[in-house]
Amino acid sequence: MSENKTERSQPPRKPNRLITQQSPYLRQHAYNPVDWYPWGREALERAQAENKPILLSIGYSACHWCHVMERESFDDEETAQLMNELFVPIKVDREERPDLDQIYMDAVQLLSGRGGWPLTMFLTPDAKPFFGGTYFPPEDRHGLPSFRRVLRAVAQTYHERRHEIAQNVEQLTRALDGLSGFRGTEMELSAATIERATATISRYYDPVNGGIGQAPKFPNPFILSLFLRAHRSTKESAYGDMVRHTLSKMAKGGIHDHLGGGFHRYSVDSAWLVPHFEKMLYDNALLASLYLDAARALNESSFAEVARGIFDYVLREMTNPEGGFFSTQDADSEGEEGVFFLWTPAQLQAVLGEDLARIAVRYFDVTEEGNFDGRNILHLTIDVADAAKLFGLDERKMAATIDEIKRKLFAARETRIKPARDEKSLAAWNGLMISALAEGYRALGEMRYLTAAERALNFVMTRLWDGSRLKRSFKDGVAQHNGYLEDYACVIHSLIDMYEATLSAEYLSQAQALTRVVLDHFADKENGGFFFTSDDHEALITRSKPLFDGSTPSGNSRMCLALLRLHAYLGEERLLKEAERILALAGSAMHEQPMALSHMLEAADLYVEGSDEIVLIGEREDGELARWLGWIGKRYLPNRAIFLADPGSSAQRFMPEQAVGKAQVNGQLTAYLCRRRACSPPQTTIEGLAAELER
Repeated sequence: MSENKTERSQPPRKPNRLITQQSPYLRQHAYNPVDWYPWGREALERAQAENKPILLSIGYSACHWCHVMERESFDDEETAQLMNELFVPIKVDREERPDLDQIYMDAVQLLSGRGGWPLTMFLTPDAKPFFGGTYFPPEDRHGLPSFRRVLRAVAQTYHERRHEIAQNVEQLTRALDGLSGFRGTEMELSAATIERATATISRYYDPVNGGIGQAPKFPNPFILSLFLRAHRSTKESAYGDMVRHTLSKMAKGGIHDHLGGGFHRYSVDSAWLVPHFEKMLYDNALLASLYLDAARALNESSFAEVARGIFDYVLREMTNPEGGFFSTQDADSEGEEGVFFLWTPAQLQAVLGEDLARIAVRYFDVTEEGNFDGRNILHLTIDVADAAKLFGLDERKMAATIDEIKRKLFAARETRIKPARDEKSLAAWNGLMISALAEGYRALGEMRYLTAAERALNFVMTRLWDGSRLKRSFKDGVAQHNGYLEDYACVIHSLIDMYEATLSAEYLSQAQALTRVVLDHFADKENGGFFFTSDDHEALITRSKPLFDGSTPSGNSRMCLALLRLHAYLGEERLLKEAERILALAGSAMHEQPMALSHMLEAADLYVEGSDEIVLIGEREDGELARWLGWIGKRYLPNRAIFLADPGSSAQRFMPEQAVGKAQVNGQLTAYLCRRRACSPPQTTIEGLAAELER
């Protein structure tokens, strides 16, 4: 049985309210004996009418520990009875409602100093938090109280110590408001500022295994992308070496799916061996972009192959019939974490036969003892050249043999029960993958990536954008939830990337339209920057303003980068001014907490360095133009802007002021490189343009 399942088989119980929800995560809880509500007026009004505290549980469908807590507690009749008697239980999918997740995750971190999912928060009837945690076990264990003990204690405290609760609520609400209280600074932003911040982050680099810090270890694509920029601007080889080492280690580790392509979410150890097995669309989009950039910046062709593997996985398994992209794949299948991805020597031999299995066991470091619950996560400790020497084959023959092994193992794995797939499509995450595919086309020259990006963008612009506002989520033919700042920022960014892949001005016009919505409905007109939610969004206990990057870019960092890129094309001063206000808002934080603002530092790099504006004068259908664009796409140019002026066209909608009136030389395709309102002499050869870019 190999089909994907988005909901698990359920016991014969009467469903609760979650059965009508679109979210696969909410529907996974539809047969719990808990009297779950989705977030909304009905639940909040009941809590106020009955003076009951709210038990808010937030998670997502690929979250392993969310499933564990459901099995242990939410599916348990005794625990469910306590929840129903003492609280109004509300279940939230954090991917659908990142606004709620942001507020209450901030709250639990303020309360306990740590966060994660499942997020378990206790709220007053007016939705203000007063106590919380993450996972609670069914019995007292490892220093954690049992969930039932927590339920009784919290309910008793709420009813018997109301004055203390009120004080805690007031302090916590004030602290939450303070998290969005950033004010602009007069701090000068310069290349030296960015270099100092990047050097500070680099001190946390792990020289043994690559990456930042120790276990658990996340890929941190924005930090590595910042290192690539530093490698280019400072010419310090150490930054390039850190990226090369990290991406090589990740590609060889168990965090990388060596058979199906793509990456798992993070590694529980420091050596990238044992992952949490869920696969997230956003991780794979950001890593595909990073591997493409590293392939170009460091001249590492193997990194391009890793990016191809990510795209193969996404286009094969994570694409909906209309071309958009699904959200996640679960860590669990058959009720067990990672079982879909694990192997024993006997399983390899059964699939491959003795001769191929002997090579596979050594190449993927498979042992009888295993490296995960007696089975093996495939990973590499040798390369093809090493394997060729060990088995007395030439490298070409060994490479072909390993490809055969991978094909056979993948085919065998496809017959297993697959992890569940969350088939909702989110605007922000689709934007990230569209950007990656557009870059895949530019860097690798493969039309299938552009075709996939165009289909996905058409899906977003027809299913999630109605011509005036963007929706967050789409599933089962229905788009819902107001788009958040990150949705607009990531889709705008993807439209700019699609313009650079195609030079079709329509994409810039669409980016301009979405940007107007952000400027009109998300801007903090008093202090600068943009709020998480629009001005007509549901009123929550605070209106957060996201600056810090996490596994995905903060809405403000992505929007800042998009504004700067769009300004290079449109020349609208307001775009630049709004970007400057964001950078001023983040100024002191970039100095004090650079690790948390690595993507914002990328935007700062573009602001300080300015755009490399490549102006091409020639006919769109000219084959020579395609050759030049292919050459440009294969170069690492993080601060690029690309323009085409067709001499046969009387109007050029998007053109830097200093390039207006530039002409061809002797009827040949001609390029000008413009920086800071000055242009190079005309170049009629790729070599001439290359020299200008190096200058």
